[in-house]
Amino acid sequence: MVQIAQFKGIQYNKEKVASLDAVMSPPYDIISEKMQQELYEKDAYNFVRLILGKILPTDTDQNNRYTRAKQQFDAWQKDNILTSSTTPALYPYQVDYTVKGEKKQMHGFFVLLRLDPDYTTVKAHEKTLSKPKADRLNLLRACHANLEPIQLMYMDHADQIRKTMEKGLGKPQIRVKGYDGFTHSLWKLDDPAAVASIVGALNDKILFIADGHHRYQTSINYAAEQREQTKNTDPRAPFNYIMVVLCNMFDPGLSILPTHRLITMPNVDFTTLGTRLERYFSVEKKTLSGSEKEYASRGKQVMGMIETTTKHTFGLYTKDAFWVLTLKDEHAMDAVAADHSKTWRTLDVSILHKLILEELLGITEKNIEDHVKYTRVDAEAIQLVEEGKYDFSLLMNATKIDQLKAIADAHEVMPQKSTYFLPKMLSGLVMYKM
Repeated sequence: MVQIAQFKGIQYNKEKVASLDAVMSPPYDIISEKMQQELYEKDAYNFVRLILGKILPTDTDQNNRYTRAKQQFDAWQKDNILTSSTTPALYPYQVDYTVKGEKKQMHGFFVLLRLDPDYTTVKAHEKTLSKPKADRLNLLRACHANLEPIQLMYMDHADQIRKTMEKGLGKPQIRVKGYDGFTHSLWKLDDPAAVASIVGALNDKILFIADGHHRYQTSINYAAEQREQTKNTDPRAPFNYIMVVLCNMFDPGLSILPTHRLITMPNVDFTTLGTRLERYFSVEKKTLSGSEKEYASRGKQVMGMIETTTKHTFGLYTKDAFWVLTLKDEHAMDAVAADHSKTWRTLDVSILHKLILEELLGITEKNIEDHVKYTRVDAEAIQLVEEGKYDFSLLMNATKIDQLKAIADAHEVMPQKSTYFLPKMLSGLVMYKM
């Protein structure tokens, strides 16, 4: 059974902070080094200092990004930069944004969710890697708080939960413009009848992790540590909960974008690779118009060339050439992924990882972190190759929401970074201190 709870959220004090816009941050895992510096310079209280502090050459076990996060977190509470609510509540959340020229509005709400270590009522669909989990565990150990939420989805065809939640809501507590240019609005809901109705409606639901697989598993690991250290076996202990944003899987305001692969492999002979790719794919060399430095234009052209609803098509971009790869026969996956369902074997991301990365390039789960990075921006997948930061990129189409559900229902997991949901939850709106 899904068990959710209200909590006394910690938020920025509007009387102490000159601009809420200036202190908010994107989620930690999409912050580049350049963006981190910009956020540092934006405001002395910018939330990046807590979720992704700088690594310094002088760092030690006693003084590092995690210990500094705790010091900042404690100091900001002491100085009333951050203040705690006096009453527990749920926090309705809305994001207004535009993607691909279309205006959208996503609805959700912040709440505490009791952890499900066996993944019985909470379904995961992506594999996790060790390095991100270690990083987030260190931050959790230092601060004993969920500083930013993860995102999960529930299924509510009639959208009854949102309708119940929005009855009687007035002006939002917070309305800010995020780094992404999206408008993020937050309310506080502590009406007992409305809260009880929402809690009851979610009891028999299954939840699907949309964003935050690493942090969810990290919270499970942290809770196990805390039980061992404190000998507190009460299932209602604070460390057995995680702060999440829940949203309806059928909300038209949700978008899924593709995540492209950036490859470091300097000794690849592309003539030989092209020949080897023909074992599984039809390989077409394409010409892109405009200068190689017109990254946005090139990205748009590439995505237009690989767009399809019926085939499995990818783009391979190098400094000197661009190829469109289209899978010849889905049965090619049967031999390399016989232990997976047909749904898994026909996912674009599975095909890319099994046939291209593993079979043809020798990139496996053991060495993938050494060779593969990710970007959600097609122009960046072009630019970073042109600038010589990566040897080539593999561009792909987005996973569909029904595929995600089918994979999670089958207790299977996709390769890492199989989905990229928009909008991203803004960090800094509300926090949960254990």
